[in-house]
Formats: sequence, C-alpha cells, structure tokens
Amino acid sequence: MNRHQRMASRKSQTISRLNDTARAIDKAMNLAGVPASDKESFLNWTISSLWNTYKQKRMNKRIIIEDEIRKLGIRLPNGTVKKEYETSFELPGDRIHNVKLLGTEDLGLSFEYDGKCTLRGKPKMSGDFNLKLQYNTIEGEPVSELTIPVAFNPDPRNLWKNIPTDPNIPYYKADSRCQYIKVEAGEDGLMKKDIIAASQRGRSHAQEGKARDDHFSIYHCDDSDWYILAVADGAGSAKYSRKGSEVACNAVVEHCKNKLLNNPEFETSIREYEADRDNKEKRTNLTRHVIDIVYNGALNAHDAVKKVALANDEAKLKDFATTLMFAICKKYDFGWFIASFWVGDGAMCLFDDKNKTAKLLGTPDEGEFSGQTRFLTMPDIFRDPEVVKKRLRMAIVPDFTALFLMTDGVSDPMFETDKNLNDYSKWEEFYNRLQTGFPEDEIGGVNLSDDNENAKDQLLGWLDFWSQGNHDDRTIAILK
Repeated sequence: MNRHQRMASRKSQTISRLNDTARAIDKAMNLAGVPASDKESFLNWTISSLWNTYKQKRMNKRIIIEDEIRKLGIRLPNGTVKKEYETSFELPGDRIHNVKLLGTEDLGLSFEYDGKCTLRGKPKMSGDFNLKLQYNTIEGEPVSELTIPVAFNPDPRNLWKNIPTDPNIPYYKADSRCQYIKVEAGEDGLMKKDIIAASQRGRSHAQEGKARDDHFSIYHCDDSDWYILAVADGAGSAKYSRKGSEVACNAVVEHCKNKLLNNPEFETSIREYEADRDNKEKRTNLTRHVIDIVYNGALNAHDAVKKVALANDEAKLKDFATTLMFAICKKYDFGWFIASFWVGDGAMCLFDDKNKTAKLLGTPDEGEFSGQTRFLTMPDIFRDPEVVKKRLRMAIVPDFTALFLMTDGVSDPMFETDKNLNDYSKWEEFYNRLQTGFPEDEIGGVNLSDDNENAKDQLLGWLDFWSQGNHDDRTIAILK
C-alpha cells in the first residue's frame, strides 16, 4: 500500500467513526425522548454546556497552579552594575512548561530553566526593573504571567565625579602621568632592566576637582648605567603639597645624577666591599659614599622644597609637606647594588620571585595618630641622630625580579597592614595581581616583559582599580 492509499484509508476510517458517533448520539436522544424538532438545539446546548464546564475546570486548574506559584513569594536579591550576579529559585516543574523570563537580555543577564530557574550575568543598568515570568500550565490555556521585581545598584565608581583640575591654579599638575624608560643592552653584555612609572589622581581629589599631590621621577644614567627612581606623596592637608612632591623628586634625581655621573671612588668602594663584606673599614668607606649621595640627596630635596616655600610670601614650609622614597641601583658582574632613603608612608620593596624573598627597604613612618605620617619637610627629620640608621639602606643581591616604590594610595589597598608589607606571600599576590589586573572590574594587567613600552599606559590603567574606602592618589615606579 502506497502513501496515497494509506491516507485514503485513514480518511475513510475517520469518517466511519464520525458516522458511528452520530448514530450513537441520535439513538441516545431517541431513547431520552427528545423530539426530532429539538434534537439540533438540544445537541448544541449539550455541547456548549459541556464545553463551558470543561473550560471552567481547566481554567480552575490553571488558576490553582498560578496561585501556588504566586504564593512562593519569589524575590530576587539586589545586584550591582558590572558585578557578577547569580540567583536561583524553584518552580513546580511537573505542572508547568515553556518557562521564560522576559526582560533579562536588555539588562545583560541570561536566564536558564532546567527544573530550576537561574538568572546570571553582569547587570548593565542600575535601577528598579520588572521582569515577567511566563509559563504554560494546562494545554489550551493562555500563557500565565508573573511580574518579579529586581533592583540593581549603580557601579560605585560611576557615582564619583571626575572634575579636571583648573590649569590656572598655582603649581598646576596634570591629573595623570606615566613614563617608560627602555635601557638598551650595553657592550658589557650584562642584562638590563627597564623602568616604568605611573601616577593617577585619586577619586577623592577628582570628586572636588583638586590637583594630584603625588609625583614620581625616574632616570637612567646612560654613561654610568645607574638607575634612579623617586616617588613622593604630597600631604593631603597641605595646600601646595603637589609642588612639594614634584620638587623633592626632581631635586633628588638631579642630585644623584650629578653624583653618579663620574664617581670612580664610589664604584671602587662598592667592589671592595663586595670582595670583603666583613671588613669594617671597607663598609665604613662605602657608607660614607652612600651618605654623600643618598642621604645628602634627601637633604638636598628638603632644602629645595624649603627654597620654593620661602619664595612664596603667602605660604609656609608645611604647606609643601611631602613624603619621599628613592633608590639608586646598578648592575655589576657580581650582582646589583641598591641604596635607598625613605621618609613617610607607602612602600619600597626589592622583590625576588625566584628566591621567594621580599626585602622592604625601610619602615613606613607612623604619626602620633592613625592616618598620620612623617614628611620630608619636617626639620626634625634631619636633626634625628639616628636618621642614617633609620632611613638609609644599602644592599647587594645577585638579582631580583622587580624593585617597587609606591605611595600609600597603592600600598594601603594592596597590603592593608604594615605586617603584610613584610610578608612575601602578599608581595607575590601583589605581583600576580599587577599582571592579571582586575577582570571583575574589566581592568587589564601590566605586561612586564622586556621592551614593552605599552606597559606605562597599562600601569596607568591598572591604577584605576576599585577598593572601597581607598581613593587617594596612586603612584608606583618599577624597575623590572
């Protein structure tokens, strides 16, 4: 039997069944005594009554299911724009099908139903929204619908204003700055390191259109192969601290540059000390040179800031208050020599990923009260007889991964406590975070590979990371 024959056969069987049904109904009406003249109207009334009863029963079942779902009291938790959001809720899956949640895509969310309802994604908009849960219950009944409210809070970063600094203010400074120094390999064949640095005005300053108080200055002496890095944090309470930090960094770099340009005696003292580190005389000789270059560099920076303050008839030295940390470094055939000076908060660390060490090049200053620190501009800093011992450091190491100098705008959110600054695992975590960035906030990492001049812009972008309650200026310099 072919296809057409099978279709004809099924049609014939259907007609036969309908005829049998019609005869049975007619017989039933005869037995009931329904007059022939009333048979059609009676049949229509019977079908209509049964149909209405059936629909009412079906509708009642739908209403019962709808009421059951309504009584579940589905509530979606609040979310935050650009933050991962995920929530789930249960439905009576054995009595409903074709479940949908309308309005999710416009919000940047996706909805899944596999016996359990799951809503996930990163909300794109803030505000109060009504999502529509649609589902089918009884076959033939219309689609059921339930309104489910949800609210998404704005991204906290978007609540901050970014008012540009007025360029007409005294001692104007750009709101951000970054720099990369690429050091070419020399004839000595020794591995070279590059320097990257970035400084970003903090949200607390941007909110009010205030200037960036931080500063950095970096330099590589091509002739002598010395590296110089300086970072300073102008005091937020000092109205001209932005100038103080700038003058301090520039002055100390200029001083060190001149001292390191042609200084064979210093170079010799380093080599002699390396050859015999237990020799007190050689250590004393090296220390004398370090004091002349590094300590006097800090003192020179203090005097330079003081000079600027004296030139301003309406200001005092404390109006230019700033911290200062700086280091000089050079690679020798036996390793790296590093000398540094540090006054104030923030962090300066020699990080070695291979040997799992993190050497803090000083101790953060703590003031009399929480949140206070010491400043380069405080005259008693250099009157302290222990100033050299407290603030000067020098070291010789075979190699290192990176030398970090950063203001507390970076160190506070990254390390939180001074104890953590002495914890290698925290520095390792910081080093990894520097490279991976903050994917949850769509902030990329910094490619620290050699000769990557884009690293300066990546580092500046990285400084925009979000940390609740930490909105100070952020500055970091890296020798890597």
